[in-house]
Amino acid sequence: MGRDKARRLSGSRHFRQRLVLATLTSTAITVDDIRSGGSAPGLRPHEVSLLHLLHKISDHHSLDLNETGTKLRYKPGVIVGGRDLEHDCGVHRGIGYFLEPLILLGLFARAPMSIRLKGITNDTKDPSVDTFRMVTLHMLKQFGVPLEGLELKIESRGAPPLGGGEVFLRVPNINSTLKAANWVDEGMVKRIRGVTFSTRVSPQIGSRIIYAARGIFNRFIPDVHIFTDHRSGSAGGRSAGYGVSVVAETTTGCLLSADATVCYPNVDEMNEESESSELTSPEDLGVQVASMLLEEVAQGGVVDSTHQGLLFILCALSPPDVSKVRVGQLTPYAIETLRNIQDFLDVKFIIKPDSNSNTVTLKCVGAGVKNLARKTL
Repeated sequence: MGRDKARRLSGSRHFRQRLVLATLTSTAITVDDIRSGGSAPGLRPHEVSLLHLLHKISDHHSLDLNETGTKLRYKPGVIVGGRDLEHDCGVHRGIGYFLEPLILLGLFARAPMSIRLKGITNDTKDPSVDTFRMVTLHMLKQFGVPLEGLELKIESRGAPPLGGGEVFLRVPNINSTLKAANWVDEGMVKRIRGVTFSTRVSPQIGSRIIYAARGIFNRFIPDVHIFTDHRSGSAGGRSAGYGVSVVAETTTGCLLSADATVCYPNVDEMNEESESSELTSPEDLGVQVASMLLEEVAQGGVVDSTHQGLLFILCALSPPDVSKVRVGQLTPYAIETLRNIQDFLDVKFIIKPDSNSNTVTLKCVGAGVKNLARKTL
């Protein structure tokens, strides 16, 4: 699927997704005008960190970034994977920002991948590492990926702004291709599971979050179990924070998630305005996350809104067979993902809204992307 001529792209939108799709399809890209008109032009620190990560897991590739960081030339090589890799994700974005690309690229690597990631495990911008562990990895079995080789272990927690967390990820590489999915029945919710985290704060905060969340959930379902994960010392990272990730499991094995984090501002950078703004209390956080999860369930579909983009990419990478999935209302990110899929994989989805359930059914014939890296051993 390689192309000789570099594809020209413009701007910083969906930079991460474009890089991943370019790598999986061996498409050389040139990205111009990366925030060139802004007061802070060029790539952000987390985007540069993603390029460093790509460099660590690839071979025979070329990356050329100009001095101002506003123009990037990228020619993908072979995804090699490898064992005992390490990467510092920095503190500008959570580890969740880097996990999705790693999972997708790891499946098509020459060798199984194991990597230790350091940085922020739970923040307000990206899905938490708990959501990846409890939901995202389990999605892959719908596409024929064995769960045995998948693992995400949370060694230590890290909240913003200073991080200090660490996770260990293992991703197996597939033999040839993924499997097409026919995944349209979300079933009924049978139980709710979750985990609270707290670092460098009172251990009681976790119990307060659970009490508030259960107050909402138990009106609808009795089977609710939320664990607490309190970390102190080095295992608690370098900043104080707390949060919760919850998952609704359905009768057909679908997993729908919601998570939220509260982090304390950096003491050195606190001004009078940030000092006076109150943090969300554990009780309010519990109610907020419970309401978010119930909203995801009410939307319908086999995945929650956070996972729509990843679901569509997996369908598009599958063999040239029909994949059919059902989701709730399409998010702006998911719609942009469908455009990027058409650009890089030339896969078009047939979208059929269902007015009765307010869900959307999507069908596509996959591009049949194969793990050619294994052939280069």
